[in-house]
Amino acid sequence: MSSYLEVVNVSKSYGPRVLFDHISFHIDEGDKIALVAPNGTGKTSLLSIIAGKDSSDGEGEVRFLKDIDVAFLEQDQHYAPDRTIADIVLEGAGDKAHDVQDYEVAAILSQLHLNDPSRKAGTLSGGESKRTAIAAALIRKPDFLVLDEPTNHLDVDSIEFLEDYLTRSRCTLLMVTHDRYFLDRVCNQILELDGGQLYRYNGNYEYFLQKRQERIENFNAATDRARNLLRTELDWMRRMPCARGTKAKYRKDAFYDLKDRAEQRRDDRQMEIKAGMARLGRKIINCKGLCYSWGDVPIVDNFTYNFAPGEKIAIVGPNGVGKSTFLDLLSGTLEPSSGTIDRGETLRIGYYRQEGIKFDNEKTVIDTVSEIADVVTIGNGEKVSAMTFLNYFMFPPSMHRNRVGRLSGGERRRLYLLTVLMRSPNFLILDEPTNDLDLMTLNVLEEYLAGFTGSLLIVSHDRFFVDKLADHLFIFEGSGMVKDFVGSYSGYRQYLKDRDEERRAEAKNAAKGAVSAAGVTSPANSWKGERKPKLSYKEKMEKEQLEKDIAALEEEKKALEARLCSGTLPSDQLTSDSVRIGEVTRLLDEKELRWLELDEIG
Repeated sequence: MSSYLEVVNVSKSYGPRVLFDHISFHIDEGDKIALVAPNGTGKTSLLSIIAGKDSSDGEGEVRFLKDIDVAFLEQDQHYAPDRTIADIVLEGAGDKAHDVQDYEVAAILSQLHLNDPSRKAGTLSGGESKRTAIAAALIRKPDFLVLDEPTNHLDVDSIEFLEDYLTRSRCTLLMVTHDRYFLDRVCNQILELDGGQLYRYNGNYEYFLQKRQERIENFNAATDRARNLLRTELDWMRRMPCARGTKAKYRKDAFYDLKDRAEQRRDDRQMEIKAGMARLGRKIINCKGLCYSWGDVPIVDNFTYNFAPGEKIAIVGPNGVGKSTFLDLLSGTLEPSSGTIDRGETLRIGYYRQEGIKFDNEKTVIDTVSEIADVVTIGNGEKVSAMTFLNYFMFPPSMHRNRVGRLSGGERRRLYLLTVLMRSPNFLILDEPTNDLDLMTLNVLEEYLAGFTGSLLIVSHDRFFVDKLADHLFIFEGSGMVKDFVGSYSGYRQYLKDRDEERRAEAKNAAKGAVSAAGVTSPANSWKGERKPKLSYKEKMEKEQLEKDIAALEEEKKALEARLCSGTLPSDQLTSDSVRIGEVTRLLDEKELRWLELDEIG
């Protein structure tokens, strides 16, 4: 197996802050690797160096095997507003643009629910922009994919498509992700960036957690041994005569090496959520006949529900169906078109929005928090300073005077979460809280929310997160319909798969039933001596016409495929042909099924 990537002595610092120092590793052909690390420790910087978007400090090198094609999916997308989806995707193909079959473009766009390639980037949501970028990366079929948080802003259908695609693909993969189901199902190795060094684990996320803990315990045990030995050597150094013999010099050198080892300390700081919670009365939020529409499109239609203390609900549904709008209604940001929302007197909502908060990038971390409160009440009723509360959220004193604009995406998210929780909410509304948070922070957040005694309402596409926390689900099905599903998110996804299989089976049985109704008892037409029914004149004409229609549709499909594979279609023609080939395929299925029914009769 050949090596696809060699990273040698790569380093990166920003001023006095060292992200990583002289790290080296290799990635072989076919490896599928997840890179994990706390927020702000250099994951995105390392990916950018590997992808050639940034450079290493010093003499570090990144070497790819000659002639392999590398595609890089950045965490955030920034497109000129007048560029179309088709333009972006075809440009993503790069030098392979002439080799890429347009039919494949149409298929991937369809799978990612980008059904109008002529739409301009300025009209796309965050999820649509991310799906466009994924399509652009996949369509070129690169040898090596570098993905930075590929599941952020994706709905579950898109996540599962990407998950399945990458699992089946032979491409080599390096990615940063916080989605643990996605990581487990796609990756076979984990690289951990910790304390500026890299550690490799061959296994899944659970194996990584186990081996990481063993590594830390072994490191700490070795440090303790070094400190014990250092005390003995320090006593010798103090008693040692000033003679400069070879043995004494060797022991002195060894002493200083030991001193360096004994002084190494692991910074095992982990986020601690000690937020307080205001008293919550019996009445929380009571909704009756709640309705809201965007123009003529209903978002919520006649929704009635009384929220209870301590219940944990997840809201699921495709992007654009109105989940965030529903949260705005409950929080009072929007007023309903009709119906009532009755909020309890003790209700104190903490609303963590998907789009985050618009921090003043020039203000310091401590000033940003102090503007909300200088003193914060934590879980046991104790009052602590804003500086102490920052420490709980992994903002040590050395970061308090940093400008917010210098924080990483994950650090800004952690700061935002802090500003929500420091107000002691008793009803938490969290809209995509897992985006940009590292895996260790997510574990701490999950533990806190699992023990949260107030009410919790979550919108998240992180299946692991929802499975761990939600008691039941609000399913947004579109057209204002909201259904309550009791059970886990994985249980709901399995229910959908089982339902689809049942529907397919019913459709198949219905087709057989139609044949049976015409008097056919088996495909072999065993009539047991009875007179076999014949087609009526009308049915004969229908069958002949079906044969002509099927032949014409097959010819049209071939022509469409040839055009789509030409690589020369303008974007408007690509759009219309992509739509038409879907219609032709559907018509062929319908007409062939009807022809089979008639052929069974005679």
